[in-house]
Amino acid sequence: MSSLTIRNIRKVFGAVEVLKDIALRIDAGEFLILVGPSGCGKSTLLNILAGLDTATSGEILIGDKVVNNLSPKDRDIAMVFQSYALYPNMTVRQNISFGLEMRRVPKQEQGEIVDRVAKILQMAHLLDRKPAQLSGGQRQRVAMGRAIARDPQLFLFDEPLSNLDAKLRVEMRTEIKLLHDRLKATIVYVTHDQIEAMTLGSKIAVMQGGEIRQFGSPQEIYDRPADLFVAGFIGSPSMNFIKAQAVEDAGGVGLQLQTADGPFVLPLREAGEALRPRMGKTLILGVRPEQISDSGTVLRTARYAYARKFRIELVEPTGPDTLLFVRINGETVCCRVRPEQACAAGESMELAFDLSKAVFFDPDSGKRIG
Repeated sequence: MSSLTIRNIRKVFGAVEVLKDIALRIDAGEFLILVGPSGCGKSTLLNILAGLDTATSGEILIGDKVVNNLSPKDRDIAMVFQSYALYPNMTVRQNISFGLEMRRVPKQEQGEIVDRVAKILQMAHLLDRKPAQLSGGQRQRVAMGRAIARDPQLFLFDEPLSNLDAKLRVEMRTEIKLLHDRLKATIVYVTHDQIEAMTLGSKIAVMQGGEIRQFGSPQEIYDRPADLFVAGFIGSPSMNFIKAQAVEDAGGVGLQLQTADGPFVLPLREAGEALRPRMGKTLILGVRPEQISDSGTVLRTARYAYARKFRIELVEPTGPDTLLFVRINGETVCCRVRPEQACAAGESMELAFDLSKAVFFDPDSGKRIG
């Protein structure tokens, strides 16, 4: 397996700049997720990596080798498509070995490789079936098997799970994660699903409008999003954004908030020291639903918390958790509590903010403060 380096890649279609100076690097064996909404440029970037499209400027290096001018077959890559791209008239065995035949791998070695791949993906019992006799998940497994058989320097996955139902997507996510752990492969994986991004990647590049808005580990991006777009895109339910004024509070900094039961100041203490220069100005508090929960849970576990009663407007049970919705400063705010602690809509209950994990954003630039 090899490292991947992307140096200042630009792609222009006429007057439209689809990719804007994309630059990142992953080490051999890392799992990179390109995630973002439709039209952000992630599939275009993947096609450039694969050699299916050309960059207007910039360089692609697989290992230490610049591959811009190499054809797809000479880049030592394997691609797994959303549509599976299997040959319907061939058996699973023939689909997996087809690329090996094209490379003139000896028959005996082909058989050994196919058997090894089938064992890795637990599909030896499917080798003599044709694609029409397989489920969607089994077809995707065959597509992955064909890629593994090539033993490439780099795997490219183009939204491979988007055609599967929700239950099968979860199962296949686990398969791909286990596959990466077994092979220690270098993988670039395109998705618009932020759950896939968080669960699969060792590194995530969040894209919007042809740019990388943030590049880092899943936990780093979740805990310290670079801007409002990243904060709102990563996480389900998404982060709450509450616009509020920074005010003086007992010698420290607080946020002036308003609920149906009246105004109050949310004391930030040490969490708000970076906001002191913004005293009197409006900023945006970012807090995830699990960071506003029943006070018993938060006060027991948080390094710094603040609790008060809120009137509940809506209740959404999800099974393991219950989502409660309240109104703060005119915004609908989602809170995540244990089911046994939830009350009914229209009632009031004490909720607590875990302020040790709160983040703050500039309302003009959208950038995180501090």
